[in-house]
Amino acid sequence: MEEPRTPPSLTEPTEAHDPYPPQPDQGAPETVTATGKPTGAPTTARAQSGAYLTTSLGVRLRDTDHSLKAGERGPTLLQDHHLREKITHFDHERIPERVVHARGTGAHGVFRGYGTASSVSVAGFLAEGVETPVFVRFSTVLGSRGSADTVRDTRGFAVKFYTDEGTFDLVGNNMPVFFIQDGIKFPDVVHAAKPHPDREIPQAQSAHDTFWDFVSLHTEAQHHTMWNMSDRGIQASLRMMEGFGVHTFRLVDAEGGSTLVKFHWKPKAGVHSLVWEEAQLAAGGDPDFHRRDLADSIEAGNFPQWELGIQTFPDTPEQMFEGIDLLDPTKLVPEELAPVQPVGLLTLTANPTNFFAETEQVAFHVGNLVPGIDVTNDSLLQARLFSYVDTQLTRLGGPNFNQIPINRPHAPVNDMLRDGFHQHAVPSGVAPYRPNSLDGGCPFHTGASGRPFVEVPAVVQESAKVRAQARSFDDHFSQARLFYRSMSPVEQDHIKSAYAFELAKCYEQVIRERQLQCLANIDEGLCASVAAALGMPAPSPTIEVPDVEPSPALSQVGTPYAATGRKVGIVVDASTDPEAAAAVVAAVTAYDLMPFVIAPCGGTVGELVVARTYATARSFEFDALVVLGAAPGADALPGLDARAGHPTQGATPVDPRIAVMVAETWRHCKALGAFGDTGCGALTSAGVPESGAGVVTGPDAGAPADLLGEVTELLTLHRVWDRFAPASA
Repeated sequence: MEEPRTPPSLTEPTEAHDPYPPQPDQGAPETVTATGKPTGAPTTARAQSGAYLTTSLGVRLRDTDHSLKAGERGPTLLQDHHLREKITHFDHERIPERVVHARGTGAHGVFRGYGTASSVSVAGFLAEGVETPVFVRFSTVLGSRGSADTVRDTRGFAVKFYTDEGTFDLVGNNMPVFFIQDGIKFPDVVHAAKPHPDREIPQAQSAHDTFWDFVSLHTEAQHHTMWNMSDRGIQASLRMMEGFGVHTFRLVDAEGGSTLVKFHWKPKAGVHSLVWEEAQLAAGGDPDFHRRDLADSIEAGNFPQWELGIQTFPDTPEQMFEGIDLLDPTKLVPEELAPVQPVGLLTLTANPTNFFAETEQVAFHVGNLVPGIDVTNDSLLQARLFSYVDTQLTRLGGPNFNQIPINRPHAPVNDMLRDGFHQHAVPSGVAPYRPNSLDGGCPFHTGASGRPFVEVPAVVQESAKVRAQARSFDDHFSQARLFYRSMSPVEQDHIKSAYAFELAKCYEQVIRERQLQCLANIDEGLCASVAAALGMPAPSPTIEVPDVEPSPALSQVGTPYAATGRKVGIVVDASTDPEAAAAVVAAVTAYDLMPFVIAPCGGTVGELVVARTYATARSFEFDALVVLGAAPGADALPGLDARAGHPTQGATPVDPRIAVMVAETWRHCKALGAFGDTGCGALTSAGVPESGAGVVTGPDAGAPADLLGEVTELLTLHRVWDRFAPASA
């Protein structure tokens, strides 16, 4: 029986007991065999067992602190088998990180089908009420495993569905388009975007010469680049991030008919982003910001949710829709032309038990398909069908990577594949081939009634072998224009600032000139603004790009979402009435928000546990800030914390670190609440007007429910964007 987890003791424990069970918020892969057969064992069955230290083969050890030596001061002996095993395993702990998407985090969950896709697909997991276990991995593209979460980058959104018909992987991004149209260019775009090979800098950034050299020459990348320069490149939270399948896929119905589709993940919490200064603060103050936020939310029971939706299109020979080539992965179809139809709900319910065993070893592949879903001739997708298997062979040590627990299917496996590195299965029989009689003919082909996977018998046109693409792929600017002109004025301001920042980081003037020419072809106003920031002349367009109808669905601004799970910092000081603080925490909790008490030092305020101190809290951690008291803490000395030297103003003494936090919260367009003279004094100290947009004040911190209701209402729109007039208005 597993020992219950107890609080750690001050001294080293000496009473032997079995390993503690996982934390309540943790999950693990289902205990199926390497061939997909349920074992009935608990998910903890693979955990370490026994109370005593052993070798990897279960031999108990009396000491692991000293090598076996020839005398106390003598040389270490070669016969020390425990030393050899321990050091050898340690020397081989690391495996190659992913070439792209190396920085990631993951979670377990469940997908429940709505049944609304039944008319277009026989995929069983999409049927009404069917619940399918999933594992989801979120990632950045460019950075190494040790890079920061909040860099400006595209983000991966990969979902592994463990269906009873086999494993389906929906391997997408948080942007619906990509840099390239043909997979043969993938090494080029990655080499260009990665750190410069001579100095290995800059890490996890696109603000450098090689990236902008590539995208300004390879102009099909301009649409995706526009998305990267928008707020979509600095998502506020993984919980608030859209996902897209990027490519056009096929769904197959019961009669064998096919429909072209694009997959969308729509977050229930809304689509929200950081502002640029906030992203930079978070990268330095908490490089693990996104993975911490996801894990903490799941642990707190605020389970993130997304609806899976599909855009559907007739599967015609041309594979076009409203003039848009559906095989071009640099193009999207506006939702106003093809609405997204919800087909199921994804809920993340558990954190991994072991990061390496699950998140790092999970292996996705766009070719992991199930009956009812098939691929198209998208050239980028076709290359991915080869690349994903190929990369796992090196990363995960051989061809049996699907037998690693996190990758094991939940459907029976009889594949006739044998041997290889890390073979976990123990195949029986003597005839791993077909046809055979020695094993009674097993395994057998599946008949039509057994729901086999069947490729859509798409007609292949008579043609010649060529290295070319359709002329419909040649338009590189109209959809970049569509995206930019669909943005709200504040979002357009952010795009202008992002281009100006990134291009200013380039050393070569000709690269700036070339990219400005691309911007001129997209939108002359955008080009003029960026050129002015760079101190350069704005070029005129060189090609005629058709005008576009904006797509409001592309904008993140203006749509309200439930504020559930948002984080509220509550600042108190030594003189704050504990009952008043408790009333605020209770009101925040009643609105399904997450309260974080911020005090001058650790410990408690009445019965409330302090979550952050003035020294450890930063504004980027919170969606809103409520100030009850902000008198200087005992450690408010400039020599100890640079923020403590921040000048304050007003008659009420205010800790300068709280003044910095309030000023950042104001500057980043977040909701602010202040109660009583001391709370309002913090606003004055930070130069924040009490009557400013998104500022809620009240005289009595003991009765905050109505005022906190106002703060919650502000949170439904994520930011108070009308606090400052946008330049693009």
